[in-house]
Amino acid sequence: MPGSVLAVGIVACAATLVVAAGAVTGAAVASQRLAGAADAAALAAADAASGAVRGIPCERAVEVAAASGAALEACDVDGLIATVTVSAPFGRLVARASARAGPPP
Repeated sequence: MPGSVLAVGIVACAATLVVAAGAVTGAAVASQRLAGAADAAALAAADAASGAVRGIPCERAVEVAAASGAALEACDVDGLIATVTVSAPFGRLVARASARAGPPP
């Protein structure tokens, strides 16, 4: 009987670790996807600001962020440099990422 209790404890600990690892992996994937959406939105806004593509910079950023499954929270264009912040839900939380794009200094 004592061996059975130990075995159940080990299985419970292993199951808890697997669930925790799955949650951490999911958060890492969501973070990378959101960072990519922020990068793409910032590049789209910077391209529009430079005249490389037609449109209003922040409107382009909204379109690209939405296509990536994110919402644009902030967009600031200073000359040819665009800085954006996007967000997306992750479970009950809201994840955010920011990116900046423009010509090199």
